[in-house]
Amino acid sequence: MGDRDESRSSSFPMGKTAQETGLPYVPECYVIPTSHRDSVTLEVANVPTIDFGKLKQGSDEKRATVIQEIRTACRQLGFFQIINHGIPQSLLDGALAVASGFFELPNSEKAKFMSNDVHKPVRYGTSFKDGVDKIQFWRVFLKHYAHPLENWIDSWPNNPPSYRETMGEYCREVMRLSLEVTSAITESLGIGPTYLTKKMENGMQVITVNGYPPCPRPEMALGLPPHSDYSCFTIVLQSFAGLEVMDVGDGKWKLIPNLETAVQVHVGDHAF
Repeated sequence: MGDRDESRSSSFPMGKTAQETGLPYVPECYVIPTSHRDSVTLEVANVPTIDFGKLKQGSDEKRATVIQEIRTACRQLGFFQIINHGIPQSLLDGALAVASGFFELPNSEKAKFMSNDVHKPVRYGTSFKDGVDKIQFWRVFLKHYAHPLENWIDSWPNNPPSYRETMGEYCREVMRLSLEVTSAITESLGIGPTYLTKKMENGMQVITVNGYPPCPRPEMALGLPPHSDYSCFTIVLQSFAGLEVMDVGDGKWKLIPNLETAVQVHVGDHAF
């Protein structure tokens, strides 16, 4: 009983966190203030769905409409979903499968990549800012650089055996889509579709694979705290609903619907 009481109030080092070891209770260092907890009935966000197929195959009028939709989504919510993006569903499913496979590995295997050094090109960690967070968060993650792909792929995990091949192909497709999103955004601003193309082609791509192990009291803890992304934008692939965005109209956090076949675009700090 003494050990359990102590663990309720102390922090947990990587490799021994509550989410990694599967504790049957939520330790005190994970408990978020009552005022920050979701209501019982979480509202669903009204997220714009952008049909990227119309950018390539639609008429000039349809293309202009889509460009305007992207402009409005970026300005009003900073978040939208894309359908007909060109990434095969089999590849989306494969990327999620190898990601889950990595998190299912023994801790000794994942520990090969464990680090608090944010400059590491490949690192495994937990929470949000390990060693800094006053409250710990119920997640695990794997981050790695991905562009240019040939510079980094050999440093990625080779277990599961298909991780590099599958995630590498996914990264190529996401990079392609990122360039298309950038072109659409700059076109919507009236500065032309190629304004940032070269800079984006020579820029950085970081893949963050988040895992959220089952939590015994999910209403008491968070996978991630409220935050904005520091990138130009983030392309998000969800395996289930859980991501929330703040509606600037009423200041409420609302659930992003998990639309099958879609990917989400979250506009980051660098795009403002």
